[in-house]
Amino acid sequence: MAQQRRLLEGLGVTVAEETAYRALLRHGPATLSELAAETGSSAAAIRRMLPRLEDLGLISRVAGRPLRLVATPPNIAIDILVARRQEELTHSRAAAALLATEVADRGGPHPEEVLEVVTGRDAVARRYLQLERNATREMLVLVHPPYAVDISDDRENRRRAARQGAPVTRGIYSPLAFEQPGMLAHTRRAIADGEQARLGQVPVKLAIADARTAVLPLVSDEDRAVESALVVHPSALLDALVGLFETLWRAAVPLRLTPDGLEQDRRGPDEEVLALLAAGMKDDAIARQLGLSPRTVQRRVQVLCEQLGARTRFHAGFLAAHHDLLPE
Repeated sequence: MAQQRRLLEGLGVTVAEETAYRALLRHGPATLSELAAETGSSAAAIRRMLPRLEDLGLISRVAGRPLRLVATPPNIAIDILVARRQEELTHSRAAAALLATEVADRGGPHPEEVLEVVTGRDAVARRYLQLERNATREMLVLVHPPYAVDISDDRENRRRAARQGAPVTRGIYSPLAFEQPGMLAHTRRAIADGEQARLGQVPVKLAIADARTAVLPLVSDEDRAVESALVVHPSALLDALVGLFETLWRAAVPLRLTPDGLEQDRRGPDEEVLALLAAGMKDDAIARQLGLSPRTVQRRVQVLCEQLGARTRFHAGFLAAHHDLLPE
């Protein structure tokens, strides 16, 4: 028998239970032997499964002998399963609240409960997405490559954009954040969806959800920054991380992007170059954006750095934004 796609797994139904239920839906009222033949199982195995199937509300018994079973209509069965799961979630939340009071009663969490170590790139990505999805008020993010989450994942991007009641996101982008292809377009979409973005110094990758949980790299080596992560729960350390973000936020400058691209000044090409520098784009990328030759862009960047007293091209873009030289 070809393997069926599981439809009820998220509602607490096992493979065997779902197989029996779907077989009964196809067959109609059936005896134990008939259902066993339909599922490729034994009558004894089906009999052992009966109490659980009845408890789930998936089947009922037909009066009379021999014993015959009938499947509950799917719309009714699913409503029963969903209500059951919602009740379990309600009890779980209540249990979590009670357990939290027990922690408070003993004077707060132990040190080992404040920090959680996550290892492996995939595990780090899942933990970040979980943090983001569970946030209800505000996400604070320091953005710096490399990235554990695939920014080109259109399905995840659409899910993020369509989320109801999404938290306010404030992000500070390192100039190096846009070295990865696609990051500029990703940031443009995020700003269009309501993100408040700034350009500034980013000493460490960091994400904080609702001032309750933070995720940051476990090691400082950039090449291994997404291979492991430290999750910080409510503590003085978390308070310090929130304070670090707010300090960097005050020093950062707005990153001005539009849905179609960087805002470009109509007064002249130098302002356009400054706008692109402020987003951290390289000379070749700026040349492609403005339809200029790389050599022309290099000359203009050099002149702008001299005029602004900037040490580097990135510094020039930063100073331009800081002194409000970019277009509104």
